[in-house]
Amino acid sequence: MTANITKQLIEKSPISVAGITYYIKDLLEQDYQLQQISVIGEVSSAKLNSGNLYFTLSEPDHSASLPCAIWRNTLKNIHHKPEKGEQIIITGRISLYTPRGDYKLIVNNVSLVGEGIQNLRYLQLRSRLEVEGLFDQKNKRNLPKFPQTIAVVTSDTAAAWGDIQRTIKQRYPLVKILLSPTLVQGEFAPLAIVEAIKKVELDGRAEVIILARGGGAVEDLSCFNDERVVRVIADCKISIITGIGHQRDETLADLVADYSAHTPTAAAEKVVPDQNKLYDEHCQRVERVIDALRTRFNEEKANLKSLKNRLKNVPQTSKTLEKAIFQCQMLKQKLAALDPKSVLSRGYAVVQKTDGKLVNSTADLREDQELIIQLNSGKVKVKVMDIFESESLE
Repeated sequence: MTANITKQLIEKSPISVAGITYYIKDLLEQDYQLQQISVIGEVSSAKLNSGNLYFTLSEPDHSASLPCAIWRNTLKNIHHKPEKGEQIIITGRISLYTPRGDYKLIVNNVSLVGEGIQNLRYLQLRSRLEVEGLFDQKNKRNLPKFPQTIAVVTSDTAAAWGDIQRTIKQRYPLVKILLSPTLVQGEFAPLAIVEAIKKVELDGRAEVIILARGGGAVEDLSCFNDERVVRVIADCKISIITGIGHQRDETLADLVADYSAHTPTAAAEKVVPDQNKLYDEHCQRVERVIDALRTRFNEEKANLKSLKNRLKNVPQTSKTLEKAIFQCQMLKQKLAALDPKSVLSRGYAVVQKTDGKLVNSTADLREDQELIIQLNSGKVKVKVMDIFESESLE
């Protein structure tokens, strides 16, 4: 019986990709209910491109999303342009784009309902965590400069994992890379991310963790705004760097992480040094050492030359030195001759008053005045008995 069914399927002509695509397009665009329909939801992302506005309308819990577009001719007549976080009601028609086989709601009217529940929850959670100090700069830990082991928390099938491996191996191939696989999208992703980070911490080998996810719609990043993920990052003993998304969509995980990069590749570049740059810096240090040694060598060479010149002048210096020694001896003899002790040794004496003043003339004396006479050896005290006038010696 199975063989007969297979034979019937083979005999039946297969439908081309274009055929099935146009068939679905006709079903959608011929359904009158889908050609003028109103939908309420929350704007989770919005982007202008070539004058057209593309945005996604989501359920507050991310259980479903709808791609939408407002063409440029319609956009200029729209009173309110959708912005991220708003809850709106849109009216339009469903259309299928055949080259990619995806459908959109082509919008012709927008009504603002209020700020979306999803955005309100995000703002409330962010405010509460900020009050707790989880985003304070003082809590940020420094990333290791030369890590030996790095752990990556991401999907093992995502392009981000390949980008990170390739970047790290190109920049710093000595490092060891560990993967702690996890979901990075969907309702089960927050718990999976928490478990993946805890597994790395329990393993204990990694010195830094990269939490990464590649590009995607903003609504796909909701798991990185989950409070459980934020708290496990804050409590982790290992430094964590995030690389989430290809555009600057700041998540709560980015705010609590020790460092936040724009993309997984940028996170990988931040977490390891560039070996080429390290080599250049090493060569520069070697050049500086060589220059310093060359300078020192030239200085010592100049000093050696100076010493050689001084040695050449030693004979002349010796004569000058001998002359100086002879003059010194002559001066020494003169000083010895003028030494008062030398004079006293020849029988002379020094006469002083009791106050220590020298007596040079009889005019300074009076009878009965006491005097001190300094001999070559010892002193005597005398009293003036008579004073004689000085007489010239023939």
